[in-house]
Formats: sequence, C-alpha cells, structure tokens
Amino acid sequence: MIDVRAVGPLATIQDLGRPGWFDSGVGPAGAADRGSCALANRLVGNPESAAVIEVLLGGLELRVSRHHTMAVTGAAAQATVDGVPVGAASVLELEAGQVLRLAMARSGLRSYVAVRGGFDVEPVLGSRSRDTLSGIGPQPLHPGDRLPIGPPPRTIPIIDLAPVAAFGADPLVVRALPGPRADWFSEPDALFAGDWTVSADTDRIGARLDRRTGPALRRRITRELRTEGMALGSVQVPPSGQPVVFLADHPITGGYPVIAVVVDADVDAIAQARPGTRLRFTNAPA
Repeated sequence: MIDVRAVGPLATIQDLGRPGWFDSGVGPAGAADRGSCALANRLVGNPESAAVIEVLLGGLELRVSRHHTMAVTGAAAQATVDGVPVGAASVLELEAGQVLRLAMARSGLRSYVAVRGGFDVEPVLGSRSRDTLSGIGPQPLHPGDRLPIGPPPRTIPIIDLAPVAAFGADPLVVRALPGPRADWFSEPDALFAGDWTVSADTDRIGARLDRRTGPALRRRITRELRTEGMALGSVQVPPSGQPVVFLADHPITGGYPVIAVVVDADVDAIAQARPGTRLRFTNAPA
C-alpha cells in the first residue's frame, strides 16, 4: 500500500481510458494528457496503460511503506523526496517510510505519478480511470486513502533520457480541421482568426475559450441541431459563442454545432493549458 497524506485541488486515478462503451452511453475518459501518462509508466517499466495518479496543479503527498520505483511527469510541479528536490521525468527509488511531495505547479495543469506495478484499484468496465462527468470509476483521492500496488511487471525500465515537457507557450498554437457543422457559421474561418483565452471554466470535460482578438462566432443556421456524436477534441459552440474544446471526460453526444476538431496530437497541450493562456487555432493539413 501507498498512503495518501495530502492532495491538492484534485487527484484522481487514471489510465488510458475505457474505449468501446459508446453504445452504452459511456465515454472513454482516461488521462487528460495521455503523453505524460504514458511517459511516467515507461519510466518505471510499466505498460503504458497502467493506472497512475493525475494531479491537478500539485499538492499531492504520498508515503511508501516499502521500496517503490516511481516517476513524476507532466506539469512543472517540483517533486521532493523527504524534502530533497528530485528531477522531473526521472526514475525515483523510494525506500520504506519516505515521502514524495509535489509542490504547486509553476506551469501546466496536470502532473502524473506512476509506480512500478501500477495503482491496483478496482477497475470499472475494464478501466481504472475516474470519469468526472459520469462519476464512473474510483473516487477522487483524499487524505487517509491507502492505494494498493500491483505486482511489478517482468519488464524493466529501459529509458535513460526522457524529454521534459515545456508548458506556457504564448500563444499556444493548436492545429484543427473544419468540423462537421462549420458551414452553420457565417464565417467558418472566424475560429482561426485572432486569439482566444482559456477561461477559468475549464476542467477534465473541456476547456472553454473567451475571445481575445478577432471576430465573434455567429451562427448562420440557427435552427435546433439534433443530438450528434462528439469526438475528443471537438470544438463545440454553445449559444454564448464561447467555444468549448472537449477533453478526456467529454460527453459522447451533444446538441450544439461543432465548428472544428483539434488534431489528436494537440489535445494533450490543451489539457495542460491554464486559465488565462492565450490560444490560437491554425488550419491542419487535410
């Protein structure tokens, strides 16, 4: 077991999600920043799909009861072991009684903590991910929780140099393709003109954007839209005109038009964008 001694604003167990349940009304969920999740697991020799802790902004504190191999990736939250700073995206060897702490992140939103063997909580529909929209999966972590650890894999870590992600680009430029309802807007390219700002109303479901510079998004077709399927990275535009980029816990259907879809490779970057981040869309090659 690993003991949870403190959590920050939110800490949840996540893996790479539960695909294949759309016909039952259940989305995949999973780590918001899939690349950082997979890297943390590779550092400790786990399969990339092993369960990790996703930490919003930092503030997590864990105490180990025996030797564990661990790693921290994602947002720039300084990790310490018994108060001694340790490197980001590096392999950490903790001995019985030692405490791993994450400070509040200097940049980025979400950090990932992996342990060799993975966090062995009870899976739901084949995944250990917490879906904050549906409430499926293990409960968010609280001080006093004890987390079981699975058996170590037969593989050993083979990474000796890991890239440290850089966050805080100004502006954050993300690639997108025209969505299925781009023609419902008077100026379909208005999304790509000027800049947006990530609003304070952002979470694992989606990142809401405020217009910073450029034209407003105005509907050309105003009739009601039948409910349609929603993909990860969909840019949905509600009546307010403030687009929402759907993230890991997005609804699988929606009734507002999707003006664009962010390319899969850039979704992780939006999941790490803090409120106030300036964001610019660019057209991706078809």
